[in-house]
Amino acid sequence: MYRILHTEHHRTSNDWCIYPLYDWAHGECDSIEGITHSISTLEFEDHRPLYNWFLEQLGIFHPQQIEFDRLNLTYTVLSKRKLLLLVERGIVEGWDDARMPTLSGMRRRGYSPEGLRNFARHLGVSKTNGITLLEKLEYYIREDLNKTALRVMAVLRPLKLILTNYPEGQVEFLEAVNNPEDPSQGTRPLPFGRVLWIEQEDFREVPPKGYYRLFPGNEVRLRYGYIIKCHDVVKDSATGEVTEVHCTYDPQTHSGQQTQKVKSTIHWVSATDAISIEVRLYDKLFTVENPNESPEGEDFTMHLNPNSLELVQGKAEPALAKAQPGDRFQFERLGYFCADKVMRAEQPVFNRTVELRDTWAKVQKKA
Repeated sequence: MYRILHTEHHRTSNDWCIYPLYDWAHGECDSIEGITHSISTLEFEDHRPLYNWFLEQLGIFHPQQIEFDRLNLTYTVLSKRKLLLLVERGIVEGWDDARMPTLSGMRRRGYSPEGLRNFARHLGVSKTNGITLLEKLEYYIREDLNKTALRVMAVLRPLKLILTNYPEGQVEFLEAVNNPEDPSQGTRPLPFGRVLWIEQEDFREVPPKGYYRLFPGNEVRLRYGYIIKCHDVVKDSATGEVTEVHCTYDPQTHSGQQTQKVKSTIHWVSATDAISIEVRLYDKLFTVENPNESPEGEDFTMHLNPNSLELVQGKAEPALAKAQPGDRFQFERLGYFCADKVMRAEQPVFNRTVELRDTWAKVQKKA
């Protein structure tokens, strides 16, 4: 029932050396607090007869103890002891690091409460120990954010695009939809001009098979804008890297008009009006599916993913300058992002919550 331990307690110092054991204290605490159903994980099932026996001998209120399997996620550890080790070693920033499976960490990453609730409802309760795919959690987060997150345009790895036949100094405002899943969110004006930023991945000087984005001689549509055609590039003389893409635009192909069809649409931001942003691209914290199954004597931190966090300096439409900590957005074609709790006026910070599906990315990964 009790153990004697001659060591200093973090609260009572050396006042006591006798401590109640779990099986003795568990039932009494539940009874005193009026717990009707005491929920435990499966490893406590063998303890239930002793739990019941103590309550019966004391003749006090008898809660019902129920055991079920604990939640385990792939590429994740949920043990508080192991999570504490990650914090103490400085492997993560703290308990609210966006890679941590804590409520504060998931909140900072941008996981929505409703997405987590839907995930829990789907899992239900079982008596079989197993491991749940992290992708299943991400599915429910993505499903909820798709309904609620405002759409914005952002470019994470900027490449300059110049529309050589667009009038210099001219600015027009294109109408962009805030959320196609919720028409009540309305629209916003999107500045458009001669010089734009596009994603580096949206241009290939020599396109591989099946690549339909921008390359010399090819046409694509700019999201909410016009159809453009690439006719030239500018390269860095020292590295040979493409630094500018030169295109022409067709003024008769404004979005929404009946025009010719193209196979790809890319996103962009106006170079004149764009704001600078810092983006934290989070990935799985571990490289193995079940880091809890490390062999005897092996440190589970050996399986940490060295690429679980990547910082990039991007560009975004000016509307994001007004983002408040915790605001959630869909960066079109890139994924869902959340404004970090530490927001800098000169360069807002955003955390990637979850990616969007990208067919071409899957093709490249297989290759």
